[in-house]
Amino acid sequence: MLHNQAFLRTPGPTPIPQQVTHAMNQPMIGHRSQSFAQLFKGTSERLKPIFGTEQPVYTLTSSGTGALEAAVVNVTNPGDEIISVVAGAFGDRFASICEHHQLVTHRVEVPWGESVDQQELISTLHAHPNAKAVVMTYNETSTGVMQPIQELTKIVHDHSYALALVDGVSCIGAVPAQMDEWGIDILVTGSQKAMMLPPGLAFISASERAWDVIEQVDSSSFYFDLKAYHKQYENGMTPYTPAVSLIQGLKEVCTMLEEETLEKVYKRHVLMKDMTRAAFRALGLPLLTSDQDASPTVTAVKATEGLKVDEFRNHVRDRYGLSLAGGQKKLKGEIFRVGHMGYCSPVDVLTTLSIIEMGLVDCGISIELGAGVKAAQEVYINDVSNSSK
Repeated sequence: MLHNQAFLRTPGPTPIPQQVTHAMNQPMIGHRSQSFAQLFKGTSERLKPIFGTEQPVYTLTSSGTGALEAAVVNVTNPGDEIISVVAGAFGDRFASICEHHQLVTHRVEVPWGESVDQQELISTLHAHPNAKAVVMTYNETSTGVMQPIQELTKIVHDHSYALALVDGVSCIGAVPAQMDEWGIDILVTGSQKAMMLPPGLAFISASERAWDVIEQVDSSSFYFDLKAYHKQYENGMTPYTPAVSLIQGLKEVCTMLEEETLEKVYKRHVLMKDMTRAAFRALGLPLLTSDQDASPTVTAVKATEGLKVDEFRNHVRDRYGLSLAGGQKKLKGEIFRVGHMGYCSPVDVLTTLSIIEMGLVDCGISIELGAGVKAAQEVYINDVSNSSK
């Protein structure tokens, strides 16, 4: 029997397209060479539409967490006040970064699985008028909630002088982002999610408003000092050794996104979300989030009675080669998460759902085989039919 094919359906890392792998396998070039400068200038320019900005998008050789730290340390000094919207494990991480850097951090605690209460954010802004920045997570990977970041950013600017710093790690490249139009002051993402690359790169852009602050702050980080990245940006370089092979892959990612068009990329992710949610509803498995708050890149499914989530995940991985994610922190053992972002198609979703159904039956959960796949197929057929009209 052939070894089971591996199906990576975690919300990061995500599968890598073959053409991107080929691009990363090109011969190494020097990171201070003219060849690299040309490559880097090209990819940097092509990242701008993905961020929805005319500002430079800087490339860091780090995980997304590195870019979150860069966002914080470049606009604050120890003792400054920060407001942090915490709606899951990664919102908690953003807040923890602030606390680690001796910032007075006021947390807006949101029930996990829900979007922020906008009135509570307004009240917090009024209660802390000296807040230097508000840190928010666009797409909370741990719960499958996408926050209405355009509305939240407007609230921040309407009710305060604070900067709006946004973690877009698990959604940029899969959902609309209009950094300039929406008034986002710093936006960050990572390579290993919707950007279809291995872990190792992070991308960050700052508004003119943010740069006014950055220029006045003596960054507490040497490596993540954005002034150093800005200085080298025009030369087509980074201040420190970049992950050259990943940037070669990034060039191919940009080509793929441009060929599909961003509008179609965003529609594809909404379709995959709708297919996935319809399937679990048909199977009788409860979803963690409402349709209004649901993420287009990851779906969180609650454990039904009799289902031991971690045993189920281990089973589908070992028997069928499907990798799913579990719950984090307070949701550990309570949910499993299905990633559907980046290099993922509606047909991939159908395969994933079919394996999940087999795994549920194997684990003794009473479902009708094919019911979830059928529901997802109907969503897909309807979408194709409407698109062809």
